[in-house]
Amino acid sequence: MAGRRVLAVMLPTVAVLLSACGGSSSSTSPTAAATSTTSSTASPTTATTATATTNGPAPPGPEGIPLEQGSELAPASTTTPGATVDGVQCAPVEQLVYHIHSHLQVYDHGQPRVLPAGIGLIEPVAEQTPDGPFYGATHCYYWLHTHATDGIIHIESPSVRVYTLGNFFDEWRQPLSGTQVAGVKGKVTALLNGKPWTRDPRAIPLLPHASIQLNVGSPQVPPHVISFAATNL
Repeated sequence: MAGRRVLAVMLPTVAVLLSACGGSSSSTSPTAAATSTTSSTASPTTATTATATTNGPAPPGPEGIPLEQGSELAPASTTTPGATVDGVQCAPVEQLVYHIHSHLQVYDHGQPRVLPAGIGLIEPVAEQTPDGPFYGATHCYYWLHTHATDGIIHIESPSVRVYTLGNFFDEWRQPLSGTQVAGVKGKVTALLNGKPWTRDPRAIPLLPHASIQLNVGSPQVPPHVISFAATNL
């Protein structure tokens, strides 16, 4: 019953949720960190490329970003309620001191996979919108979480800090390495904003409007950078 009372206060309408999770909040971007981390890229190696097989262009979801296609990488529910992970906590309300968004797309041997909604949301509940379900939490929100199946990772922290993709997967309780992404296994080729990332994929920074792509196995899918221009993220 306590969770339902929280829901009544925190999720009165979809409009309130989308406003809280959009880009209108005051946040500071760690520009210096962004410059230093993205400089650790190198020229791409020659690889077989392929176009991901989909059922055509995906429609925009409730956040204005196209919904991802394919099967889910792993269940969102593997997040452990209440546990602090890599210093990331679960709070009863969203933390908006530092509020940014990154995008993740994973390809499994050339085929797209979906980053599920509800990662980092304990006891999630969906609100229906004309553009698809948008999830909120009835118990608590981890600082790194997903609201929809559009690949958007919300970073909503009580302080400015450069979080990494490894922090997100640790919170999700899913493996991430150079040979595995959640339940998908194979050599991982990482791209950040369309450029090769040659370090450990766990170290990829979750920067403002970062477009992260992980190709697992082969064939390789060419770089695809998400545009945030038509959104309020």
